[in-house]
Amino acid sequence: MENFTVYNPTKLHFGRGVTDEIGQTAKQYGQKVLLISGKGSVVKYGYYNKIHQQLTAAGLEVFEFSGVEPNPSHQTADRAVSVGLEHKIDVIVALGGGSVIDTAKVVSAAIPIGVKTWDVMKQNVQIKSALPLIAVLTLAATGTEMNAFAVLQNQATGEKIGWRSPFTFPAHSFLDPEFTFTVPKTYTAYGIADLIAHALENYFGFGESPLTDRITADILIEAMHYAPLVLSEPENYDYRANIMWLSTVALNGTTLHGRRYGDWAVHGIGHTLSLLYDTPHGASLSIAYPAWLRLHVNRAKNRIERLSELVFGISSAEHFINALSSFFESIQCPVHLNQIGIGTDKKDEILQLMNKNKVSGMVHKLSDSDRNEVLNLMFRYAV
Repeated sequence: MENFTVYNPTKLHFGRGVTDEIGQTAKQYGQKVLLISGKGSVVKYGYYNKIHQQLTAAGLEVFEFSGVEPNPSHQTADRAVSVGLEHKIDVIVALGGGSVIDTAKVVSAAIPIGVKTWDVMKQNVQIKSALPLIAVLTLAATGTEMNAFAVLQNQATGEKIGWRSPFTFPAHSFLDPEFTFTVPKTYTAYGIADLIAHALENYFGFGESPLTDRITADILIEAMHYAPLVLSEPENYDYRANIMWLSTVALNGTTLHGRRYGDWAVHGIGHTLSLLYDTPHGASLSIAYPAWLRLHVNRAKNRIERLSELVFGISSAEHFINALSSFFESIQCPVHLNQIGIGTDKKDEILQLMNKNKVSGMVHKLSDSDRNEVLNLMFRYAV
């Protein structure tokens, strides 16, 4: 087992009606609030008005920024920074899923020093503080509500990258499962694929940690159990609550304890698809993970077999890969590029960007030939 440090300063408020406390919570950090949101669903379903009213009822001055994309760009984040600087805000409230909260994290770090968000992402500037951030989650997927990570993309440079700072843990995160009742079945399923991928990225990281292995296996078991239930009854509170908590635990540090770091090659592959084709993040991962596992069926055989034994009771790498792929398909997540309209004519374009960005894992390194092979495996038929 590797040395590790447990640190997570986020105060998590979980359950029905917890957002009723958000006004008084935000008031602890100042009077001027920047409310960041996405492209309209939070308004359509009334979540925006509810949060806005809670903030104004507490006597706070609220400035609004909306329009964060599902695959958020640094240009959008820069515009949010401009609003924050103009109004000298004290605290940020991010209402949405991973894209909104990730954007808000980078904005919270850029405002105090007045810099471009891509300079933050590329670590061209030193971050010594960040504005307080309060997250209100509306999509169970990324776990960003209880970690310090953020992902933004830059179309001009062909990069979608992650970044973290110890200052960008949300100060508070409010998780009301009822806020996810209106998430469409497709994005509910993509969120489940995302949380499974997060658990797997850490599982294939550096270091042996048997207890953490079992926690990871239980996350997969519970996700596979609740997935068909929540998709058949999207307004079942208990089903939504369990999926929401699973997505948080999958990436709040719990699945990393005893390991030095995760692998994260599959996210690099998925980010390539999002950059090129605006592929939903979870869908990119449900395609990439079975292919990555097949590439590593012999290289990481013992690790895959152990997880297969823990999850399915069968110590077989092939069984685990096939079962995971079948599960993704059962919840209508794609497992081949052809299923999302990306044909083999796009292979060179994808491979070129993967090679340009040297997509690889932190443990299981990928060569040019590996990237070619994993991409072949992502198509339904061999290329």
